Amino acid sequence: MKRALLALSILALAAPANAFARGEFDPTKEFELKDWVPIHIGALNLSINRAVVYLVLGSVFTMLLGIVLMRVKFSSQPGRRETTGELIYDIAQTQIAEQGLPSKAIGRWFPYVASLLLFIFVVNLLGFIPLPLTGETWHGVPTWGVYAATSSLSVTLALALLTFVFTHYEGIKWNGPNRYFKSWIPEAPKGLLLLIVPLEVLGQFMRLISLSVRLFANMLAGHILILTFLGLIFIFESLALVFVIVPATVFYIFEVVIVVGIQAFIFAALSAIYIGSAIEPEH
Repeated sequence: MKRALLALSILALAAPANAFARGEFDPTKEFELKDWVPIHIGALNLSINRAVVYLVLGSVFTMLLGIVLMRVKFSSQPGRRETTGELIYDIAQTQIAEQGLPSKAIGRWFPYVASLLLFIFVVNLLGFIPLPLTGETWHGVPTWGVYAATSSLSVTLALALLTFVFTHYEGIKWNGPNRYFKSWIPEAPKGLLLLIVPLEVLGQFMRLISLSVRLFANMLAGHILILTFLGLIFIFESLALVFVIVPATVFYIFEVVIVVGIQAFIFAALSAIYIGSAIEPEH
């Protein structure tokens, strides 16, 4: 892996700088979403842009990953494919579903949290694979670049909204509205309830922000740092900055190996915990 990344970086240095840089490089511009296929219905913007394409690719590859690893008939002697499928399933079941969901709800919500784990992992991973989906061309040839759909707050917020809605739906379904909303009110002197109750309600909405912003900020910051490393090379257009390749490569591997998996795991685990705590409230 390290040798391949090093070779690609050296080839990139030897390529024309205009194919990769704009003269003055601003990494934040790489996250601008331009409408490729404009679709506007009143004030609603349903246009197809780079984030939408990456989400479609992520959905397709997530389904393929699930089918290949877990639906295709296993051989009599398990190989790497079977072992990988069993490992992912075990993590989703024992480390996420069973840790956050009550036993009576695992059968209903395990598919959801497992799908979140796989989908976010695949979408994050796609964000570190160079693809010709930048929307720009160089002499008529599409330029290659990296982009993560989860580096868009609208994407992570939509995923967090799903968990938010499911959480309160299950809380009301299992406990009834009176008991569920009363569980938000802790035992405390009445004088303190005027302060505590608004904080409890705010805490419920902070879960929504926590889920969406954590994933968004980690992916956005990681990609900006990677693009900054690469941008320095092409701005100065000098092989004297070849030393940047080493920290950039190390950081790239760290992001791919550690951050991609951890962020998917955290999002799915917190979703399971929030839904589980609504089904069996503490108070």
